[in-house]
Parts: sequence; C-alpha cells; structure tokens
Amino acid sequence: MKKRFAVLLAMVLTLALPHVLMAGANTHYVNGVEGVKGGSVPPPGVYYKMYNVYYTADDLKGPEGNDQNIGFDVDVFAVANRFIWVTGKKFLGADYFMDATIPLVYTDFSITAANINDDEFGLGDICIEPFGLAWHGQRFDAAVSQAFYLPTGSYDPMEPASPGKGYWSSMTTLGGTLYLDQERTWSLSVLARYEIHSDQENRDFTPGDDFHFEWGVGKSFSKTWEAGLAGYCQWQISDDSGANASNPKHKDQIYAAGPEVSVFIPQFKMFLSLRSLFEFEAEDRSEGNTTVLTLTKIF
Repeated sequence: MKKRFAVLLAMVLTLALPHVLMAGANTHYVNGVEGVKGGSVPPPGVYYKMYNVYYTADDLKGPEGNDQNIGFDVDVFAVANRFIWVTGKKFLGADYFMDATIPLVYTDFSITAANINDDEFGLGDICIEPFGLAWHGQRFDAAVSQAFYLPTGSYDPMEPASPGKGYWSSMTTLGGTLYLDQERTWSLSVLARYEIHSDQENRDFTPGDDFHFEWGVGKSFSKTWEAGLAGYCQWQISDDSGANASNPKHKDQIYAAGPEVSVFIPQFKMFLSLRSLFEFEAEDRSEGNTTVLTLTKIF
C-alpha cells in the first residue's frame, strides 16, 4: 500500500509537470535523432538504420522555466530499428518510400521527494510510415510523409517508466536540405513534424498536439567525413484535455543544440553518425542532454 501511494504521488507530480521523459512524456517522436541532412531521403533502395539514443536529465522545469526541486532524475536508453524501402516508383516527380521503426526502451526514473525509483525495459510503441515522397534536385532535397505510432508498448499509469505511451499518434513530416555550394559540401537542413495524439487508454486524458523542428548545418571534408552543428525545438501547440489533465493550460517547450560528426565506410556500405545535443530554455518538462549514435546500412 505504501509503494502504491508513492507511485500515485509520483504520477501526480509528473502530471502536474507533464513532459518529463525523453522528448517529453506526452510525445512519441524523439527529438534530435536525425540531425545534419535530416531533411534528405536516400535514393531508391533498401536501408536499415539503428538509432542508439541516450537521454539523461536531472533538471525539471516548471511552466515558467523555474527549477522544481523534487529530486528528479531520469535516464533513458533506446535502440530504435528502422527499416526503409525507397521504392523507385514515381509520384508527382518524387520517389515513393515507406518505413517502419521498432524501438526497445529502457527507462530509469526517480523522484526523491516521492520516494520513487522505477525502471522498466521493453518494446516501445512501433511507428509505421506507409506514405512518403522524396524529391532530389541539383542543389536541394525535399520530403513529405505521414506516419502513425501504434500503442504496442506496455503502459501502466502506476509505472512512470513504462516503455509505451498508451495512446495512438499521427505524425505529418515536411523537410528539406539546401546545398549551399555547387560541390554540395555545405548543407543546411530542416525537418518539421506535427503530432496529433489520441485518448490515453484507461484514463480520461488526451495530450495536446506537438510541433517538432530539427535543423542541421554540415560541411563535408572528403567523400567520407562530415561535421556540423545540429539542434531541435519542440513546442506543445494545443492544451491537454480530459478529467485527468493537470494544469491543461501549461504547454511545454524545449530547445537544444550541439556538435555532430559522421563517416561513410564504403567497403561496408555503412554510415555512422554521432551527435550530442544540450537542452536549454525548457518549460514544463525536463532539461538535459540527448546523445545519438546512428548506424545506417545500405543493402
């Protein structure tokens, strides 16, 4: 009974500050996973991407960005396996593509003020992207797509570290990369995503819509090496709703920036990229660091 009360207290605290886990507790998309040239889709073919994402934070911010001194700490490690098929079929002059992402998530979550220390590992919510179009020009790339998150991960409102969210999400994406010189050694990319969420299972609660914006500036130094600066922004656009929504008028936001380096290994047809992004100006959520190591294999 004591443990159950502690979990309830922790959930009350996290509902009062509703976006405390990686990329915000009430969003599916993980900010910062794409980085430099994030608005580009590869040419026709089959690809596998493995995102190794580590998020850590011990700062929790209130609605005005003020510190919440409750002994908050969260560490999340996720391995997301993404399978991409750029079909080569044309529509409106673009390549048609589709993909699916299967995440495995470990979360260690604690709030000292509530005597809570919960950790969970399991399958997260799978993302299916059945429709995408990608254009390629001499000095630009562009893409648009529609994806859906399925509530496949285990979710329990009494377990703050649950790997699933307990609701569906629809995500619309628009992005592009502009090459700033004829040799395409300098690039500027943007990637915008808009999420709409369904009601959460077993609770009268619907998260508000979220807008994500990722950017990257890169410079290629050879045919194999590239370095640059990447970042992201996220804003909650609409209010949370439902009887279980605590402080529904409070909307979260976050910004982040940091370095990125990538290398292409021709003999293995493989790309490796590493970026570490430091968050700032957080409101109504956690503020920490996101580090991503991505492996891309061409088949």
